[in-house]
Amino acid sequence: MAPARLYLDWNATAPLHPAARDAVLRTLDMFGNPSSVHGEGRAVRAAIEGARRQVATLAGADPAHVIFTSGATEAANMVLTPDFRMGRTPMAIGHLYHSAIEHPAIREGGRFGKDRTTEIAVTADGVVDLDQLQSLLAGHDKSTGLPMVAVMLVNNETGVVQPVGEVAKVVQGHGGLLVVDAVQAAGRIALDINALGADFVIVSSHKIGGPKGAGALVSRGEVLMPRALIHGGGQEKGHRSGTENSLAVIGFGAAAEVAVREFDERNGRISALREQLEDGMRNAAPDVVIYGADQQRVSNTTFFTLPGLKAETGQIAFDLEGVALSAGAACSSGKVGESHVLVAMGRDPKLGALRMSLGFSTTDEDIGRAVATFTKIAARRKPAGEAA
Repeated sequence: MAPARLYLDWNATAPLHPAARDAVLRTLDMFGNPSSVHGEGRAVRAAIEGARRQVATLAGADPAHVIFTSGATEAANMVLTPDFRMGRTPMAIGHLYHSAIEHPAIREGGRFGKDRTTEIAVTADGVVDLDQLQSLLAGHDKSTGLPMVAVMLVNNETGVVQPVGEVAKVVQGHGGLLVVDAVQAAGRIALDINALGADFVIVSSHKIGGPKGAGALVSRGEVLMPRALIHGGGQEKGHRSGTENSLAVIGFGAAAEVAVREFDERNGRISALREQLEDGMRNAAPDVVIYGADQQRVSNTTFFTLPGLKAETGQIAFDLEGVALSAGAACSSGKVGESHVLVAMGRDPKLGALRMSLGFSTTDEDIGRAVATFTKIAARRKPAGEAA
């Protein structure tokens, strides 16, 4: 009998947490429309508002400032727009500046045209270049409107934590807006939208053990807000119309509550497992390149290149051994291509890189199996210079 498969791709999506599953199952029997005023509708509305409080706690925000969406991509498309309102007064955003290592949901620019978006370079370690950001904003044409800067808090491939606090100081110094993609940070870094200095934070349900189909755009206040992306019945205070996906939203809230409650224990344990994993990898293949190893990273992510082994070949080899990992981000219909993160870091993308990411149910035994599989695959790779 073949051993059970080992899942090490938590940055792509987390398995559904039991608490989130229970919340979804309870919600299946709550059939009322949350916009209805009768008892059935009020019951669903109460559950959604409970989830809003839970997600707000995860983001360190006011529940009134949480807007539920269908996911992080929709949240990004909602906030990345030149059309804002300050109360009822139009407020123009002239240009979007985003780091070169952003998720495609940010890199595509939302509702900004390509001629109104500019990439911010990163260092060889995958950290946003603060000097270039300062230079770009100093040259921003204020007659077009305010500058907007979008920077992820944690890179989805390397796990490197970005200096968002320093970015915020630069952005504020130029009167701009800061959007922070906290999708990979939620549950792994204690979030506080005010401490970050962010105007908007984006979070996602399925990255923390909630169901797919829910995300949130979290704002610092309610005065300066983007024009709605989806118009209709005026749900979510008019910011996002459409009957709320109560199943996904309530499951999202349950996963957020667990992530906050188990934060210290979970991250301490996972950090030890990641250290065990990387020690085993280095012992088996001293030439393995682990990206961001000298930088602050979240506790669960290892992004590596094994000389002599192409990423595509490695991903298939691990899969055949029953180990699920990824070749970079999972965001483009499963295709494996050059990592834009490696390119931005000035690294040779030809071999590519593989990512192992851990989560709340990863065990010591899982890490032992991962190291054994890595050792087996590393031993049969071709000599350096002869890519497999």
